Amino acid sequence: MAKNIKTTEYSYTVIYEPIKDGGYQVTVPLLPGLVTYGRSLDEAQEMAQDAILCYLESLQKDKEQIPSEKSLIQERMTVSLGR
Repeated sequence: MAKNIKTTEYSYTVIYEPIKDGGYQVTVPLLPGLVTYGRSLDEAQEMAQDAILCYLESLQKDKEQIPSEKSLIQERMTVSLGR
């Protein structure tokens, strides 16, 4: 007989930063130290999902609290600086 396993979904802001030599560096601000890389955006997204899952599993294993991201308002703002 199969066990009922309770699952919880977590959502995080993920930043994909293009790298000069190609590919993307990935960070998750709410998960300190989580950094991964992908040669394409698709690969970077897959790597990010895997890295987040591993990070959360590690926190769970160590009986540490899993951070939950609150609702954010995020925007890109441009300013002009004169010389």
